[in-house]
Amino acid sequence: MTRYGAQRMKRFLPLLLLLLAAVPVSAQYAGSYARIGFGARGIAMGGGLVADVFSEASPYYNPALAPRIQRQGLDAAAGFLSFDRSLQHLQFAFPLPPRAGAAVGLIRAGVENIDGRDNSGYHTDDLSTNEYVIFAAFGARMSERVSGGLGLRFYHADLFDSVDPVVSIALSFGLAAQVSENLAFGLAIDDLLGRYRWDTSDAFGASGTTTTDRFPVRVRFGGAYQVAAGRGTIIAEVETRFQTAERRTERVSEINGIPTIFTDNENVRLTDTRFHLGGEYWLVQPFGLRLGVDRLGAGDFEAASPAAGFAVRQPFGDIAARIDYTAVLEPYGLGVMHFVNVHLDL
Repeated sequence: MTRYGAQRMKRFLPLLLLLLAAVPVSAQYAGSYARIGFGARGIAMGGGLVADVFSEASPYYNPALAPRIQRQGLDAAAGFLSFDRSLQHLQFAFPLPPRAGAAVGLIRAGVENIDGRDNSGYHTDDLSTNEYVIFAAFGARMSERVSGGLGLRFYHADLFDSVDPVVSIALSFGLAAQVSENLAFGLAIDDLLGRYRWDTSDAFGASGTTTTDRFPVRVRFGGAYQVAAGRGTIIAEVETRFQTAERRTERVSEINGIPTIFTDNENVRLTDTRFHLGGEYWLVQPFGLRLGVDRLGAGDFEAASPAAGFAVRQPFGDIAARIDYTAVLEPYGLGVMHFVNVHLDL
């Protein structure tokens, strides 16, 4: 890595991280793209599907929902975001009779056409970033109404050519209970052990450092209520995030009469609580509407992220197909995200 390349890295790595964080999540948390939600349906309902046992919600939200899967299903979603960002989702879910179910999937996030420039302001090349999470979820019924599940996530981040990509494994656990015909509760704990460990010695040489960015541990509890004889669902969820961050402070001390700069590192525990609200209602069997809001309580009013969408069902022979569309207003005027999802019951 040349000195010129290192200078360019110093100039543009913060920009790469900022662009990746410019989504409705907390910018200081690693792996933020994976917490937007999964699929157009879940995002339209505010991302609070931890207890949605009535509609075969993705086990990505809660692995305890996997036993509710009735048929093999394939989901593919594409998100269109401002600032040349993109987001794609893919999932295959299937039942495991008589009492279990499972799902595997992939989420990809990227930023394209980042304008790379040198210290003189001249264009050098176009930069890009890529992040992935491969997930698997398994759940089983403990009784007719209660189920539990385990999720495994494999994260991969590649932000700059001169910094080695990082990987991490995280665990998730969940419980779901249908307490009556129309009411259910769910609990999930996400991203245990997840962290990115960056080594910039190849980019900066002797000035490089090793930095650990821990994923927030998310504890989510919520309920789902079925209305209008199964034609609609109302969901509500409270989420608390626990994050350990590293705070660095510099001080100057003399060694043999020579001023020397020292860096002190301190681990700080941060907490953040927010709410998810949403609902879905099928006006007629082929057509449904959805509304939701994410990030309630994450900041002032402008920090909230409302969403709206619709769904259309259309069978093709033995294959039941559904097309979902969702529009999400990003916080602080960042723009509107659009998601298109295709679901197939195979």
